[in-house]
Amino acid sequence: MMIKGFQNPIQLFKNMDITLVIVTMLLVIMGLSCIYSAGGGTQGIGFSLALRQAFVMGISICAMCIVLYVGYRRFYDWAYYLYFFSLFLLVLVLIIGLATKGAQSWLNLGPFRFQPSEFGKIAFALVLSKHLCRHSPSDPFGFWGTVILASPSILLILLEPDLGSAAVYCFMLLIALVIAGGINRNLLILTGFGVAILPIGWHFLKEYQKLRLIVFLNPSLDPLGAGYNVIQSRIAVGSGGLLGKGYLQGMQSKLHFLPEPHTDFIFSVLAEEWGFVGGSLLIFLFSLLLWKIIRVGIKTKDIRAKIFVSAISAWIWFQFAEGLAMSMGLSPVTGLPFPFISYGGSSLMSLGIGMAFIISIQLSTVKQFR
Repeated sequence: MMIKGFQNPIQLFKNMDITLVIVTMLLVIMGLSCIYSAGGGTQGIGFSLALRQAFVMGISICAMCIVLYVGYRRFYDWAYYLYFFSLFLLVLVLIIGLATKGAQSWLNLGPFRFQPSEFGKIAFALVLSKHLCRHSPSDPFGFWGTVILASPSILLILLEPDLGSAAVYCFMLLIALVIAGGINRNLLILTGFGVAILPIGWHFLKEYQKLRLIVFLNPSLDPLGAGYNVIQSRIAVGSGGLLGKGYLQGMQSKLHFLPEPHTDFIFSVLAEEWGFVGGSLLIFLFSLLLWKIIRVGIKTKDIRAKIFVSAISAWIWFQFAEGLAMSMGLSPVTGLPFPFISYGGSSLMSLGIGMAFIISIQLSTVKQFR
């Protein structure tokens, strides 16, 4: 069911936050150009990668139109079903999933493969916002009930193991709890418990995960192994200077010194070729995007929507901040995609669907404040 009052596509477009849409599209276009360059352009696999990403972008736009047509409110009728279906997919990943980079996190459907944990973030935000609206986290039963509801998805992702995605889910849960009930005794207990079990968690990490944490503190301990990625990424970012070396002129990716330039270290490619100015432009666009998203959450009177917007904001901010910090050696390598920029169909499509929900909420807000 379309939002009442927005049946006319022209009226819908007129009431849409155009800045929000334009900034999102600019980020996707920047991502396509970086992917093309990271893959070596027409001399390498850059054109093929960019073409696939553009194809996924087209599918994402169709998915966004469907969400806008249905309206965000209708999805709350299916919130628990969508969440439990996402849990089913995460279980399926552990049974028949594809293992890449040490994590079994992909499902293969013939010519297509996707990462359920990416799409699960939408269902996770939906179920958190619906549940917290019904059960206030100010009440111990409501708080710990929400934590129990959220725990299966986090645990299943940890079993893949995918620490980066699990951290995103944890951060989404934390911010949703804060927005729904503020900082209280239960939240402090949960945070303290999480910090307390970190030393225990070390013993359950895979060897490559331990190495990532160790070389984060001192990359020179293993400069040709686990520390190689960080060292080369720092060189790429630092060599960009003020204006960069020029588009398609980055040597770290073109000479294959920089591993995974089109995914994990896509910001390093941008910083080397576009320099400090290009990196600052990217940070400005993300800051503007997050501010516009947060304004939607501030304006809406729907408590569910407020919590949902906060969870989506937490997701985008966490991966944006981690992508920047990881490229400069300021945080451990997690393998999280840089939002809208990194190559990856699952990430781009799930972000597109998330943005469609934000726009749907914004349209309902326009109606309220007209």
